[in-house]
Amino acid sequence: MPIRPENRDRYPDNWPEISEAIKNRAAWRGECEGECGRGSHTGRCPNRHGQPAYGTGSCVILTTAHLNHMPEHCEPENPRAMCQGCHLHHDQDHHARTRAEARRTALEASPQLTFAM
Repeated sequence: MPIRPENRDRYPDNWPEISEAIKNRAAWRGECEGECGRGSHTGRCPNRHGQPAYGTGSCVILTTAHLNHMPEHCEPENPRAMCQGCHLHHDQDHHARTRAEARRTALEASPQLTFAM
């Protein structure tokens, strides 16, 4: 999954090499064993990079997810090879929290509206 520009500095300079090593470790197959919370597979995710995804038939893109959502932490137990579906599902609550925080910050920074009567 693409790295958002505002998060680029959080990743180590050698992130492409780390990500590839994680995918090689996984033999280019999803390592998710339910951490994603999808509930659509038991045991290890059957999706393999470049192959049709189970259930949808779309082309699988293997990504590297951080289990703790902290890209600064690249110890081998934190990054996990996940198909794009598992990765998006794993991140959905985290994305909802960061969206809400961004909205709250924007509202606090904007001038208050006043209504004339």
